[in-house]
Amino acid sequence: MMNIGAITGVTSDYIIQYAKENNLLGTQSFQSVLDSALEHVNEVNLLQNRAESEEIRFALGKAENTHDLMVAETKAAVALQYTVEVRDKILEAYNHIMQMQI
Repeated sequence: MMNIGAITGVTSDYIIQYAKENNLLGTQSFQSVLDSALEHVNEVNLLQNRAESEEIRFALGKAENTHDLMVAETKAAVALQYTVEVRDKILEAYNHIMQMQI
């Protein structure tokens, strides 16, 4: 049997101290978060363009490998779904903040 008595002494102060010592607490500015979001949107756009390019190549008969087409389309679809989910969570958080009583 495993002795879990050693972990009962872990407090939030200990966790915060550990995070500070190991640089796990990020101090991101709004600009860096915005830049990251814009970079992600550009990446999604690039994946969408690659998928469209693969579709055109396949339709013109220049590509016979359906695997490359499906991979490009799946990557684009997953990236777009992720972006939409993140957007929805951001809007949900914004609406929650706007409804707060001050």
